[in-house]
Amino acid sequence: MNMQVLLVEDDKHLQRQLVEQLSQFGHDVQTADDGLSALAIVGQRSFDIIILDWMMPSVDGITVLRQLREGGMNVPVLMLTALGQIFDKVEGFEAGADDYVVKPVDPLELNARINALVRARRVNDSPSDTISAGDIVISPSRLRAWRDGRPLNLSQTEFKLLLELARHAGTVVTRPMLIERIWGHDFAPTTNIVEAHIRHLRVKLLEHGDDPINTQRGMGYSLRT
Repeated sequence: MNMQVLLVEDDKHLQRQLVEQLSQFGHDVQTADDGLSALAIVGQRSFDIIILDWMMPSVDGITVLRQLREGGMNVPVLMLTALGQIFDKVEGFEAGADDYVVKPVDPLELNARINALVRARRVNDSPSDTISAGDIVISPSRLRAWRDGRPLNLSQTEFKLLLELARHAGTVVTRPMLIERIWGHDFAPTTNIVEAHIRHLRVKLLEHGDDPINTQRGMGYSLRT
């Protein structure tokens, strides 16, 4: 799968290495040396995916990511980080990251992850593929969701979370189930990744009505039908 990639990395040696590796997989790679340059570039052209370094001078990756999401940009973002602590990963996901890779980067793993993220974003024009739960309508094939007829501006992870809840509307989806089905990572039991994304999803759903997500203490969450 060939794609348009924005690589934001301030380490010039690593940047050149990643451009060479990604180009060998057939991708067209545009580079940015810092966060400000990245924000300027995304305002000029579109990308299939953004690979974003976490630690950069001036404007760090998390700040760039938050500005992209606040501006309504839903392109998949994969974070590059040398930080391995679980709270750092949680912060990235909470800001709107779709995935992360810890340095040093294995090119085969990186390519597999960006292919998976972009494949999940690619749309099917079939309009009949919808799931409804109350006034929420979701099209899994088009990766779009609406509430009360108005489009919801969701990140990829928020979309997958809402879709999972809608598929089991009226029943409780447990926290371990959500972690396994949406992230597929072996998070520590103390991580608040699910709670963080539920909170962000609630904020966006509340823009068009009351809170449709019920919290079942000690169990999980359910979406009202």
